[in-house]
Amino acid sequence: MEFTSDDARAHYDAVRDVLDGVVVGLDFDGTLSPVVDDPEAARLHPAAPGALLELAEVVRAVAVITGRPARQAIAMGDLDALGNAMLDRGAELFVFGQYGNERWSATEQRIRSPRPPAGLATFERELPAVLRRAGAAEAYVEEKGLAVAVHTRRMDDPTGAFERLVKPISALAERHHLTIEPGRNVIEIRSGDMHKGHSLRAFVAEQEATGVIFGGDDLGDVEAFEAVRSLRGEGLPGLVVCSASTEQPDLVRLADVVVDGPAGVVELLSGLAPRR
Repeated sequence: MEFTSDDARAHYDAVRDVLDGVVVGLDFDGTLSPVVDDPEAARLHPAAPGALLELAEVVRAVAVITGRPARQAIAMGDLDALGNAMLDRGAELFVFGQYGNERWSATEQRIRSPRPPAGLATFERELPAVLRRAGAAEAYVEEKGLAVAVHTRRMDDPTGAFERLVKPISALAERHHLTIEPGRNVIEIRSGDMHKGHSLRAFVAEQEATGVIFGGDDLGDVEAFEAVRSLRGEGLPGLVVCSASTEQPDLVRLADVVVDGPAGVVELLSGLAPRR
């Protein structure tokens, strides 16, 4: 764990002083789960469930805030079982899928979801032609219901394919009034009405939190990073945690604490809630 400044250490201490009223938001891929070539093979870091269970006993609430569909994140992380274990200890787990468009909690055990954005179905029909023209027909297209993700990680030249695709996919998305979210060898296309910053702010208000922590690793987490910094400017103790990678070094400048991937995130969470 590395603090990025003297002020960052003060922010960490301020959050710990009000820990029982803090809400913790965490990304899934790259933060709680190591990034893998096959996005369907992602699983929580082995030590993450135990760390989250301990953490939930000392904070206001814990939420996984992910670009993945909520149902997919719950299955891959076995989060329903983890949520039930938290309930047994008087704590609660939330999952906000597709950047906050979907909501699940261990108490309700059901997913609330809006309709897919207008234009998404037409975008999907036109996407294969765009991929072929960019020499990336083999890119893996993940349909998420409310969004589409184009992955280049499995390709022979993932970085080159990603760079060739950003511009034409952006143009296609713009024609259908959609937005793109470039990430770590992935381009996500979705409605621009919701992002992780909106989701985190709403969660803080709903829980009447006295502090907030958010951990993430990718460009889709930037709005949540900025939300924490904004809330801190409004007087709420907050901490921004970057699960660092060589693929997205720019996020470090927005963070208070930098850790070494999911293992570092687990270590930080365990340090917040040491075993009794």
